[in-house]
Amino acid sequence: MTEVASELENMPELVIVSGMSGAGRTEAMHAFEDLGYFCVDNLPSALIGNLLALTGMPGQPDNHRRIAVVCDARSGGFFKSLMEELSKLKSAGVDYRVLFLDADDEKLIARYKSSRRRHPLCTDGSSIANGIEREREMLYDVRKQAHHVINTTDMMPAQLRSTIRALFAPGEERQGLQVTVYSFGFKHGAPVDADLVMDVRFLPNPYYDPELRPLTGLDKPVRDYVLCRSETEEFQKCWRALLDCVMPGYVAEGKQQLAIAVGCTGGQHRSVALAESTGEYLKQKGYRVSVAHRDLKLAEGVDGQLINASAKPVEGR
Repeated sequence: MTEVASELENMPELVIVSGMSGAGRTEAMHAFEDLGYFCVDNLPSALIGNLLALTGMPGQPDNHRRIAVVCDARSGGFFKSLMEELSKLKSAGVDYRVLFLDADDEKLIARYKSSRRRHPLCTDGSSIANGIEREREMLYDVRKQAHHVINTTDMMPAQLRSTIRALFAPGEERQGLQVTVYSFGFKHGAPVDADLVMDVRFLPNPYYDPELRPLTGLDKPVRDYVLCRSETEEFQKCWRALLDCVMPGYVAEGKQQLAIAVGCTGGQHRSVALAESTGEYLKQKGYRVSVAHRDLKLAEGVDGQLINASAKPVEGR
């Protein structure tokens, strides 16, 4: 079993997110979306069973999909039935966990003042402090039943996402970062969506070898020509050292997607071979990687005809 499969196997089928207003429920839902959960915000607790039945129907595309729902004080009178619904889920053998988000009263007041939003329990014109007090009373039983309580008083959003991943998807943290490595040709335009761009036009060009010109960086002769040269070997050492330096930083910041673009003149030889090599290296480091070749379909053969690119995105872990 792969590490990813093992990680998914340990993730609960249903997560019920509750807690104090202003404690980070929206950020928590973003974290669960990144983990592949189907998320529903502000769901009346009485509808949890209906949602499970709907997503578990045979033939549905989301059959047995993991679900995260937010049930909190905003639902008013509907919230009172949450404890009863939790009892039903337990009796039915549903694999669920309750996550309760909390924060100190002073921090919650400061967050509401900065956001200029009205507290859901202050509709009668009472103060934010009064609304927080009422909410704590309403959520008392849920907090006692929660499997996990996270206090976000001193947390930044990235720290909350990291904590949720550690609790609900334990395993290699870098698996949360989806990396796309793609080749491109500068003559077809510089990339606009890349986080990192590496220009490899300084390396010897196989294009000037008549036997290699109609081939691509996916072909072994070109790959050997590019990767086995002393110039490329020295470059790869520095390039990989750079990746080893910056990649953990992206993971620590909670970045979910990263695009790395490797460019040469036409996007046919050098950039293709090095994009493939870069993808292989990052996979070995435990990242989820896909490799693609933006301009390979535009590659020209000796006779000027377009080569039908055989490259397809290669899905990594």
